Amino acid sequence: MDPLSDVLSLLKPRSYLSAGFDAAGPWSVQFPDQQRAIKCGAVVSGRCWLRVDGVADTVLLETGDCFLLPSGRPFRLATDLDLPPMDAVGIFSNARSGSIVTYNGGGDFLLVSSRFALTGDHADILLRMLPPIVHIRSAAEQSALRWSVERMMQEMHDRQAGGFLVIQHLAHMILLQALRLHLTEHGQGGVGWLFALADRQMSAVITAMHADPAHPWTLQELAPLAGMSRSTFAQKFKQKVGTSPMDYLTRWRMLLAGDRLLHSGDPVAKIAVSLGYESESAFSTAFKKIMGCSPRQYGRGQKSPLAGRETQAIDLSRLETID
Repeated sequence: MDPLSDVLSLLKPRSYLSAGFDAAGPWSVQFPDQQRAIKCGAVVSGRCWLRVDGVADTVLLETGDCFLLPSGRPFRLATDLDLPPMDAVGIFSNARSGSIVTYNGGGDFLLVSSRFALTGDHADILLRMLPPIVHIRSAAEQSALRWSVERMMQEMHDRQAGGFLVIQHLAHMILLQALRLHLTEHGQGGVGWLFALADRQMSAVITAMHADPAHPWTLQELAPLAGMSRSTFAQKFKQKVGTSPMDYLTRWRMLLAGDRLLHSGDPVAKIAVSLGYESESAFSTAFKKIMGCSPRQYGRGQKSPLAGRETQAIDLSRLETID
């Protein structure tokens, strides 16, 4: 798999609510805290304003626009933000996932949206890299999402057998496409592993490390993959990713190890060898430094206070830097 697929697989995203909102006339809806979930939406017809709590700028969403809200913050959608908002919980409380809620007869505005729960232990690994609002509006970018949105609408209307699973997979496709588009638009200016994927040279190196994390990679081997000298490569990797190549590799290995400790049932010694460590003790030392507890404590869910604090920073920042 490629690095972005690797990370998303580790995070185990799942969609636990997909719905349509068909409205007419003036309206304003306040959505609650999303509980660290990602909200993803596409405007099929009409227009409305979007405001996210704690974000100064408001965004006008028009027909064809898509948006991603990675922060999980409360937000509001409205034809007029000065209108008193209705509570989204009351509007959508009786809606089944995959259904379309109609307000005021509908017909003026139609939105398709999904909410994603990231069930991996390191959910913030993706969210920290993204701004609170990802707005996708150019015609070229919208075309990449059009098929998924139209197909999701068809599934919502037709209610065929297996429709819930189809909607869930389509929601994942919309999320991935939105991330790709954001990476294309903003990848050159950001710092971190996600933005480094937009750089051809750094992407080649990260892809190689992800493809074979157990390999004893060295600067001498990695620099030619980027077409650079060792010193130039080390400097550019640090600038783009936020940490050294060897530190990045170690942190990625530990994220893989943490996932296997929780879900595979493999013994620590086997995991250590599979990730390139010659001894269990060397692996355990590296694991404790990154994760804040021993592999066995982690696998049993017995994370120390340090581990709890560290895994909050392990998300994206764990792939980028450690103090």
